[in-house]
Amino acid sequence: MKNKGIVLLILLALVTVLSACGNVKFKADYSYGIQDFEHVNQRGEKVSLESLKGKPWLGMYIFTNCTSVCPPMTFNMAQVQEKLKNKGIEDYNIVAFSVDPEVDTPEVLADYLARYTVPDESKWQLLTGYSQSYIEDFAVKSTKLLVKDDPNSNQVIHGIQFFLVDKDGILVKQYDGYAQDATEVPIDTIVADLETYIDENL
Repeated sequence: MKNKGIVLLILLALVTVLSACGNVKFKADYSYGIQDFEHVNQRGEKVSLESLKGKPWLGMYIFTNCTSVCPPMTFNMAQVQEKLKNKGIEDYNIVAFSVDPEVDTPEVLADYLARYTVPDESKWQLLTGYSQSYIEDFAVKSTKLLVKDDPNSNQVIHGIQFFLVDKDGILVKQYDGYAQDATEVPIDTIVADLETYIDENL
């Protein structure tokens, strides 16, 4: 009888844990409105905040001459997309704002992205076509992240975070997009958050 009681308790515990897992709800950490924009992507197409609405998107800041964090950040974002593809998740975009727009023409951005193995290039929007001062102002006002030109080099200082923007254009999550130890970049968390958000809102 004692053994049967123990088995019953274990089964009840498992049911409780599984029920909790099934009831995971998306919880926003932030509510930052992204300011309206319309820029050009690596394919020469216009992309605006309005055109992105209806689906969530993952954003980041990069530039093609970056000698430090941008290559691993782009690789990490490609890893996120690989896991999204494996889960059959389709309703999202990836938006990368160039912080060096004078150098990063659409053609240069297209060549940059071609260096990476991305599962679906059509979901990537690498944006340019604005001034340096614009992107510095946009980054602070829309995402609370720093973008600053380095006057002593051809490099640009910028935030290394990935950010999740909901279907209405509100930034709701931020994640480390780069870490010295690549295993510390929360790729699985990003994928789980996006999956949960899509399940609940689309």
